[in-house]
Amino acid sequence: MKRIALLGMPNTGKSTFFNRISGASARIGNWPGVTVELMAAKILFGGHITEVIDLPGIYDFHGFSEDEMVVRHFLENNSVDLVFVIATTSQIERQLALVLQVRELGLPAMLLLNMSDEARRAGITVDTEKMADQLGMPVRQISAKYGDGCREALDIAQHEMESHQPMSAEEIHARLAADDQIENNMEQILKSSVDVPIRMTDQLTTRLDKLVLHPWLGLPLFFGIMYLLFQLIFTAAVPFQDAMEWLLGFARGGVFEPMLSGLPPWLHGLLLDGIYDGVGTVAAFVPVIILFFLVMTMVEDSGYLSRAAYLMDALMARLGLDGRGFVMMLMGFGCNVPALMGTRVMRSRPLRLLTMLIIPLSLCSARLQVFIFMIAALFTPGQAPLVLFSLYLMSFATAFLTALLFKGRLQSSEPFILELPPYRFPTGRQILLRGWHEVGHFLRRASKFIIAGVVIVWALTHFPSDVPPASSQTLAGMLGSAMAPVLDPIGIDGQLAIALIFGFVAKEIVLGALAVIYGLEGDALMGLMAQKLDWVQAMSFMLFTLIYTPCLSTIATIKSESRSPGFTLLSLAWPLTLAWVISFIFYQGARALGY
Repeated sequence: MKRIALLGMPNTGKSTFFNRISGASARIGNWPGVTVELMAAKILFGGHITEVIDLPGIYDFHGFSEDEMVVRHFLENNSVDLVFVIATTSQIERQLALVLQVRELGLPAMLLLNMSDEARRAGITVDTEKMADQLGMPVRQISAKYGDGCREALDIAQHEMESHQPMSAEEIHARLAADDQIENNMEQILKSSVDVPIRMTDQLTTRLDKLVLHPWLGLPLFFGIMYLLFQLIFTAAVPFQDAMEWLLGFARGGVFEPMLSGLPPWLHGLLLDGIYDGVGTVAAFVPVIILFFLVMTMVEDSGYLSRAAYLMDALMARLGLDGRGFVMMLMGFGCNVPALMGTRVMRSRPLRLLTMLIIPLSLCSARLQVFIFMIAALFTPGQAPLVLFSLYLMSFATAFLTALLFKGRLQSSEPFILELPPYRFPTGRQILLRGWHEVGHFLRRASKFIIAGVVIVWALTHFPSDVPPASSQTLAGMLGSAMAPVLDPIGIDGQLAIALIFGFVAKEIVLGALAVIYGLEGDALMGLMAQKLDWVQAMSFMLFTLIYTPCLSTIATIKSESRSPGFTLLSLAWPLTLAWVISFIFYQGARALGY
């Protein structure tokens, strides 16, 4: 099987090109010699099944960040038939050094000058034939965003791949050390083939930056935009969520109950009251999750998050972090795991560890569905966006507090350098592909943990079989009673405690566990929660769920990335302690005020 690697600096549109040529067939996999997971897809290319690997963005082969080492190790341990080097056309003068390093390796390579549409607007012209002659590799201008030039580039790449033989790992290893004369070669190539206007500006970007990067208005504007996005998500998702709940109710009453009516009572209860109600309760909130990811994809790909990192850098520096830590927190809103892996771009180990300590405090998508359920059950539509926004603010507050407390033990002097890309509105295809990838990741995690989780919860709430289900005499009731001295002071009863225990495995299980424990789903479960809890108990439960011990996948990633059992233990114990303290202060404070 042939193999193509995509290589380039960060923010050159590498992943956009990967999505362009692979569609929705991407997968994640481990690779020999590489201690992390890489994105890969199999495509039919030139009559061969070809694997395309999207490597992490790097600046050169001789840096010290883990991403740079990952790329180096990959090339040293895996044969590659072709390397697509992706560069930004308007920034080629800063990215050509990496292209020259690839050329020195002797790998079959092709240079793709991406974002050609932006270069044209800026008046930049590139003589690709002259550049190709001097580089000794094909050069083509493309726009991965719109697909311009991609088909032609792939046709040329097919011929290039067929005419070269893969190099051995020993040859690549030897050549990685040879990068002399690159600076001189780069200057000569740029002078002869690239024409850059004396003044190159993007007027729209400049005008927007005057507002969004304003020293006083920038941050309030950012948080205001985030609040409006939450308002949009809640408002637009209501009809889709209602339709999903109706469909699930119809399927249960009209299809599954008649189909399973002849089964033994215990098996009937397990399949319907356990698995179906648990999974169905989670599935009812999938439309909200989908809309959330689609909206956040637009925000991330627009370039706005880079501005947010710039605005937050001064504050983050006082906390021992930098603007990248803020971006990683925002990434954690989708899932903590890729955000933790993203810290590899930081060369300072103390900075990495401190950032990894705060990322699990981000309000990830798994927690989001729990909060949407509780908010919909106990708060009015007008209050809902404000309550959710307050939880996001609490997420930031706990992260900042954690950084402030631990920065003395994890000190770093690594400088922060950030490139502000021009504003780019993603295409509909980009939004859908990215949204599909994120939702698919969510559903895979959900299917992996929820079914197993709700089966165990059902068993705990139905055994011994001679006592009322979910009563204090069941195994779940006994476990909840044992935890009462710790959780009663924060307003969390034994039944909610069971859901929280399984939330340690995966936060997606919390909702399914509640459905199984109470034997209800959808509106019926919401109605019961509204009767059982007041808003103070609900907020205390959500605060605890927001902060307490991260899920197993997150813990496993922390252990792998930190390579420190002690730090992994800290990442378990600290959030649990902080969650209890904050919930205790809130709950007891609200009760003291008469709520």
